[in-house]
Amino acid sequence: MTDIVLQHFDRGLLTITMNRPDRRNALNPEMTRALVEAARRAAEDGEVRAVLLRGAGGTFCVGGDVKVMAAGGAPLSLEAKVTQLRRAMEVSRILHVMQKPVIAQIDGAAAGAGLSMALACDLRIASASAKITTAFAKVGYSGDYGGTYFLTRMLGSAKARELYLLSPVLTAEEALALGMVTRVVPDAEIDRAAHELALSLAQGPSVTLGYIKKNINNAETLPLEACFDAEALHHSRCSETEDHKEAAKAFVEKRAAVFNGR
Repeated sequence: MTDIVLQHFDRGLLTITMNRPDRRNALNPEMTRALVEAARRAAEDGEVRAVLLRGAGGTFCVGGDVKVMAAGGAPLSLEAKVTQLRRAMEVSRILHVMQKPVIAQIDGAAAGAGLSMALACDLRIASASAKITTAFAKVGYSGDYGGTYFLTRMLGSAKARELYLLSPVLTAEEALALGMVTRVVPDAEIDRAAHELALSLAQGPSVTLGYIKKNINNAETLPLEACFDAEALHHSRCSETEDHKEAAKAFVEKRAAVFNGR
């Protein structure tokens, strides 16, 4: 645990808060290490059923700390730079592959690696005044934290090229129209809306939601036969869960199901 990344657990929901509001939650080495640790905890802790990723102070994350970049530091070999960056980028991979729903609460701005992390999540709730941009080209970088992977699969290579090469600043409504965000809400409602959505998923049929996410992740890379095989296995596994039996019973009894995540 560290004050630079806060973790709060409530009723199955782990809220991870990037906490450098004075720097608009720009990433520095301490924060990236803490984010990887928090994401790994979320993936491995059986009590965690969903994750909400947010930023403190009304901003999601503006990406890497450009002031730190400009100041430089001890020179590293190329190999050391790659190793260091790849280790930090694990947060995006873990968020994307963990078999639990992950929601990003985007307010203020999501830029650069901040946007990449948001794209790694399953759902993105944005405040009406939020600004969204790849930003990398404007600071002489090609992009990290998986943004090109996620954006290409989300929007196609033509739109990904446009958003990376030209680096426009999108409004929340423009991002919604493209399919980059799931929902846009008034600024005053973003905390409540994001938390309510994340908590509803945390109280859902957790095994089933995990396998739904696994099926969709499989579809990004596996051939048809492998996806069919996995779907059959996962669907059959879900049929054995307490939550499936409860849902079927609730359907017959015309009431809302109460899931326990098993």
